Amino acid sequence: MNSPAKLLETFAPDHYDLKIDINEKQNIFSGSVSITGTILKGKNTIGLHSKDLEITYVSIDNELASFSYEGDEIKISMPEISVGVHTVFLSFHGKITDAMHGIYPCYYTHKGKKHRVFATQFESHHAREVFPCVDEPAAKATFQLELTTQPKLVVLSNMPLTEQKILSHRMQSTFETTPRMSTYLLAFVVGDMQKKVTQTKSGTEVRVWSTVAQPSESLDFALGCARNALEFYEDYFGTPYPLPKCDHVALPDFSSGAMENWGLITYREIALLVDPEHSSIDHKHHVALVIAHELAHQWFGNLVTMKWWNDLWLNESFANMMEYLAIDALFPEWNIWLQFSTNEAIAALRRDSIDGVQAIQVDVSNPDEIDSLFDPAIVYAKGGRLLRMVQNYIGEEAFRKGLRTYFSKYAYKNTVGDDLWDALEEASGKKIKYIMNKWISQPGYPVVTLRRTDKVVNVSQKQFFIGPYQEKNRLWPVPLDSSDANAPILLDSTAIEFSSALPIRLNVKDSAHFITHYDKLSRDELLDSIRNGTLDTLGRLQFLHEATLLSRGGVLSSSQLISMLQSYINEPHEGVWDIISLAIADLRKFVENDLIAEQKLRSFSAWLSKTHYEELGWDHVINESENDTKLRSTVIGMTLYGENKNAIDKSFALFESRDTTAIDPELRSLVFSAVVRHGDATIVDHLINQYRTTHSSELQHDICIGVTSSKDPEVIRHLMDLIMDGSVVKPQDVYLWFALLIRSKDSRSIAWEWLRNNWEWIVKAFEGDKSFDNFPRYASGALATRKQQAEYKDFFTPMQNIASLNRVITVGLSEIEGRISLVERDKDAVVSELLGLNLK
Repeated sequence: MNSPAKLLETFAPDHYDLKIDINEKQNIFSGSVSITGTILKGKNTIGLHSKDLEITYVSIDNELASFSYEGDEIKISMPEISVGVHTVFLSFHGKITDAMHGIYPCYYTHKGKKHRVFATQFESHHAREVFPCVDEPAAKATFQLELTTQPKLVVLSNMPLTEQKILSHRMQSTFETTPRMSTYLLAFVVGDMQKKVTQTKSGTEVRVWSTVAQPSESLDFALGCARNALEFYEDYFGTPYPLPKCDHVALPDFSSGAMENWGLITYREIALLVDPEHSSIDHKHHVALVIAHELAHQWFGNLVTMKWWNDLWLNESFANMMEYLAIDALFPEWNIWLQFSTNEAIAALRRDSIDGVQAIQVDVSNPDEIDSLFDPAIVYAKGGRLLRMVQNYIGEEAFRKGLRTYFSKYAYKNTVGDDLWDALEEASGKKIKYIMNKWISQPGYPVVTLRRTDKVVNVSQKQFFIGPYQEKNRLWPVPLDSSDANAPILLDSTAIEFSSALPIRLNVKDSAHFITHYDKLSRDELLDSIRNGTLDTLGRLQFLHEATLLSRGGVLSSSQLISMLQSYINEPHEGVWDIISLAIADLRKFVENDLIAEQKLRSFSAWLSKTHYEELGWDHVINESENDTKLRSTVIGMTLYGENKNAIDKSFALFESRDTTAIDPELRSLVFSAVVRHGDATIVDHLINQYRTTHSSELQHDICIGVTSSKDPEVIRHLMDLIMDGSVVKPQDVYLWFALLIRSKDSRSIAWEWLRNNWEWIVKAFEGDKSFDNFPRYASGALATRKQQAEYKDFFTPMQNIASLNRVITVGLSEIEGRISLVERDKDAVVSELLGLNLK
């Protein structure tokens, strides 16, 4: 691996004694750190990471040392530094900025006054912005923290308080020493906070916190989830949670969704708080999954940590998979694994089909590249899908046994991927290392083609691409998971044959990371079983989604989706309707510039959803199934896209009082979108005012979806201006606003122009944030003309020397070309098929 030289190779910290004084009024901090550790190589210089800090004093073993700055490092020099244990002492000060990493302020309003909470975000390499340290995941040490702040504030860190006292009108808070952990997991939060408290069976105190501006009852759902998930993991892993408490804190400003700091997990408010009266089912699912994800990290990532960032997937892929495993155990009625197929599988399969996308395991040669590793569709979704594949391949008992061995052997240590594969291999007796190293080291996945002739089945694999590509002749060991016991368990060659006289399906649990191209005979049989209701829910969902991928890749014509969709008209399950809606959305790109064909697609959408729309109506029924509640939302959305007059009128009737809290949260964003698209600008003004004043991030999210549905150019330009107004749209939410505006055909050109005209502002506001690459990513996911393709290339190609943007720009160029070529290839066939529909 071509990784940078590690400071840990010279100096290995064992313990940090860290004191920080936060000057809230001047937005600065000062502090000192005493680092006890072992110098491993005798010479006259050691290095520590330090970024944007002014160092005022340095000593080694109480002797004054000289120092100099070199990039993100401080070089400490003495005439001679011997091998062995030494103590390095530094004093320093730095600035508190709004960048949402290091120490930063979170802003909120309560009772008409503006307030701030101060929080930290150190992942991936931002601890160095707060104190000098060896800021590498393998440099585990213990931490003793003392914070000096204003009095009468809540002060939280990884461990419980040991002492709190007032000195000269300042409050000094001291915390218990942490277990051995990486610098990126250290954290603290300071502010006026409220809490709800419970306790696990094993005695761990669980607390959920928010600012006092939030209703206290919005903490209850998270509190129950957090306690129950912690208990589940302790039992499943056979390894106790090692800290005495676990805090969950909702922050008003937070760049990511959440962060797994050991014992002090931080979240966006929308990822933790649930209004018991005004939150949707999907929102509750989202909050439960995020909590379970972050708690899985307390073992995967915190207790056992990757040695270097190339194995980031050891953290994120496992947490992605385990969140569903935990929530399935806690809420079996949610059928959450089906949601795994509609969320994670779709994200992974769509992005992993583009040539140039990263592998799960990627070498990092520059710290600036670390943030580019956090591709949610690959390191999270694809990685989680692969681990689900392993679990299915070796069985639940062996999987769980292997994890227990892994934690027992590597607690408080650092690992590489092979350490995990060895544990699972030992538990199962199967060649896991051979299989998984192929999957994590290679980008992409295969399309497995199935052909049946004279009771002989031929199965072959070839890498699947969407858009331009260079053939790599990659092969994977593919667990086929066939419905036919005669089929081999593993396809690890180009092609195999076996005997079978039965209809056959592959990947029946949708756990393996491939798609299947069935021959016409098998495809027709599957469509028959969809029409007569004999194919299981997961099979129906999987078949349609894979058809959308095959059409994107040119294996099927996109026009075939239209006849396939007609086979789903009596579909009862809301999860499958999510894919039906997705397929309709995929067809939209073919009719954007053809008003007649676009109207026919809208009518087709309304026709497909008509039966369920009439049966379910708009009103929630007491004790109705969760399936019906969620299905109502999907079919109303499809009906509104179909411009059904009854649905549009109903939206205006629900919005008439303009009391947003009175609208069913399952339908709120749909109603907002409908009245914005079909109403006047005063509706947008009203909703933006609601957005400014509400404390509900969920309501803000729905308003954002609604107002960005506008087709009025003046309104759209006004919204683009609001994106840059931090008093309206917080920096953490800019990505969402931009993504929604550039995806809509009505606002795409304006949003694309805004990005290019305001790139300097974007760089100033977001460079260094691990979501910075979202801007070129979202643009490449939407641009749809040859002119826009040329503009993207001209604008972003000069930025390919920026480490954090290089890969996303390269992939983006392929993605745009693939989309445009697909439309050029299939548009005429799609339009012809639509215009030929008889929708009576």
